[in-house]
Amino acid sequence: RRHPLVSLPPACSPLPLLLLHSPCPTLELASPRLPSYGLEMLASPTTLHHLLLPAPPHLAFALPHAAPPLHAWLPLSRVAPPRVAALTHGSSCRMRRRGTRAKVVAAGGDEASSSGPTKFSVKIPVGDRHILVETGHIGRQASASVMVTDGETIVYCSVCMADTPSDPSDFFPMSVHYQERLSAAGRTSGGFFKREGRAKDHEVLVCRLIDRPLRPTMPKGFYYETQILSWVFSYDGIHSPDCVAVTAAGIAMALSEVPNKQTIAGVRIGMINDQFVVNPTTEQMEDSELDLMMAGTDSAILMIEGFCDFLTEEKLLQAVETGQVAIREICKAIDVLVQTCGKKKMVEAINLPPAELYRHVEDISGDELVKALQIKEKIPRRKALSALEEKVIMILSEQGYVSKDELSGPIENLADIVEEEDEDEVIEDGEVDEGDVHIKPVSRKPHRQLFSEVDVKLVFKEVSSKYLRRRIVEGEKRSDGRSACELRPINSQCGILPRAHGSALFTRGETQALAVVTLGDYQMAQRIDTLVDTEESKSFYLQYTFPPSSVGEVGRTGAPNRREIGHGMLAERALEPVLPAEVDFPYTIRVESTITESNGSSSMASVCGGCLALQDAGVPIKFPVAGIAMGLVLDTQEFGGDGTPLILSDITGSEDASGDMDLKVAGNEHGISAFQMDIKVVGITLPVMEQALLQARDGRKHILNEMLKCSPPPCKALSPHAPVIHVMKVKPNKVNLIIGSGGRTIKSILEETGVYAIDARDDGTVRRTW
Repeated sequence: RRHPLVSLPPACSPLPLLLLHSPCPTLELASPRLPSYGLEMLASPTTLHHLLLPAPPHLAFALPHAAPPLHAWLPLSRVAPPRVAALTHGSSCRMRRRGTRAKVVAAGGDEASSSGPTKFSVKIPVGDRHILVETGHIGRQASASVMVTDGETIVYCSVCMADTPSDPSDFFPMSVHYQERLSAAGRTSGGFFKREGRAKDHEVLVCRLIDRPLRPTMPKGFYYETQILSWVFSYDGIHSPDCVAVTAAGIAMALSEVPNKQTIAGVRIGMINDQFVVNPTTEQMEDSELDLMMAGTDSAILMIEGFCDFLTEEKLLQAVETGQVAIREICKAIDVLVQTCGKKKMVEAINLPPAELYRHVEDISGDELVKALQIKEKIPRRKALSALEEKVIMILSEQGYVSKDELSGPIENLADIVEEEDEDEVIEDGEVDEGDVHIKPVSRKPHRQLFSEVDVKLVFKEVSSKYLRRRIVEGEKRSDGRSACELRPINSQCGILPRAHGSALFTRGETQALAVVTLGDYQMAQRIDTLVDTEESKSFYLQYTFPPSSVGEVGRTGAPNRREIGHGMLAERALEPVLPAEVDFPYTIRVESTITESNGSSSMASVCGGCLALQDAGVPIKFPVAGIAMGLVLDTQEFGGDGTPLILSDITGSEDASGDMDLKVAGNEHGISAFQMDIKVVGITLPVMEQALLQARDGRKHILNEMLKCSPPPCKALSPHAPVIHVMKVKPNKVNLIIGSGGRTIKSILEETGVYAIDARDDGTVRRTW
């Protein structure tokens, strides 16, 4: 029987009404998606329950439970809300947490259909404004993905993992890719290729900013390859995307299944009018004396990098403290978001080597390892450690290892050899059958343990680091015999390349850098392609090259890798503040630093060598600068110390690999021009960083004094092979006369005079280069 308010076409079967029994909550009545059935609903929600018809017998199996009332499937806007609000699908909820100002909002209802994704968002206070974090509505097939908005700058970041683990290795298999889409600023490439291709240098630097603070938070034994992808989808020209990208990556990692130890966030700190500003705008940064990028957890610092105009160590520490307060608030808000929508961490996927393997490696290699670590020269020490490692691998992976306890253990007694038979006893006339005592066959060969080669290599590396740290703490001597504050011998020479405009060879221990300076006119400037729709160029740039021959190895050569780009930018930022103004020295300056030997601190050797080469080229720098790398052994109590962190000056490569910190500081005896810090453990505190900065200042003073002993000294005059630039001023309205129609006048001047180039600018400045 039909309901009077329902009209069915003659050819319509009763199936549309049977669909009302389906528990699918996405069915909408009177929906245009079912036009073939011609179903027209005119009843109100209070009368629609009359439409529920009983199912026919042949479909009874599809209806095991009684159908709920129809109004339960209607949108909430059509049903009167109950007195007590419940969290239901399609509604919105607001969650408050005590002790934080962040508020997580799960958006649904009108913002997402009942079958669509649920978007979680939270506003986090950063500096004088808020950033908006959104997740759950985009990139749902990734392990985690977030959209972070600062102003109108939007950064999208995703984290994905491989389905199966990779082979165990001594580093976490993580890759980071960051890209600034030109479409984010409403632009497209001006070249032939309109699609973004190879990462630009500043994009590589942001990749390193993301990677370096995340890596120390990854647990040992987790070998699932992890990839972090970050794109700038919108850029307003005011809020920089790099610090937003660091925070976005930390949030995505915290929401994913990757079992990282702690949540990280990143901020930028500027100093304007002696006041520190958190995440300053691009306009504010033009007047800032400091550009500090830092990342950390709610309790410690993991990474800092930046440059400044020779600020004191005390000012830099105050800036770091300001940034740590901001990072702590961001991390607390992220933790609230993780509790709401974070995924379960894959802690069970952590695969560590057997615990007894550490003891076995120490038993086999202990004495020989101590002797190998006492070798002062790098290459012989490396070969001795490599030979010892092969010996340990052969014993533990091929021959099998017999523990000392098993070799010197007591001989089995009779109770171990004789075994009484209890299972097959035969009882006759109430007595046990004779012959029920048997001799148990016992192998006289000791049990040999075998371990995988990968595990042995991993453990050997950890044991070697442990022994090196113990030697530094207990013996108060490093591998090359120095004390903690002592620097390696320094030697420097200038003018070693006769045809170069300026050259210097700087040697510190087994680290050596050959710096070469080339001078040119405006045509030699390096163009920069950024999101801002302006043509930018750099009149000073430093290029760092690290060939495999510098460490006595065979490897790939070609385009610069990420490490070379990062080290080159650090040295460039260290030298740039001491260069003269363009009005006083109108040259484009290119510095090449080729590392010919390396045993730690090669980027700081590039600073020292580059400074000497600039003087040799006749560049009137304001004053000399130098750089030094500092190390750290954080837990000295483990090796019999008093627990006070041990700061190491001028670290070598092995101390960098086995230590807990790599802090590079450049500047003069009065202030700092550039800095970079990487942490191997989960953060250091401000007192430890203060001690390292003060010790680094003493090291810079010593290096600057040694650079004054350079022999031969810098020329401090222009090379006869360098171009000569003459600057003159004319009236701005006369510039067109110099250029001529279509540039004919200036071309004829070049041809007749032999001048290399003429640069006529709108302000009346004319530069002639020959």
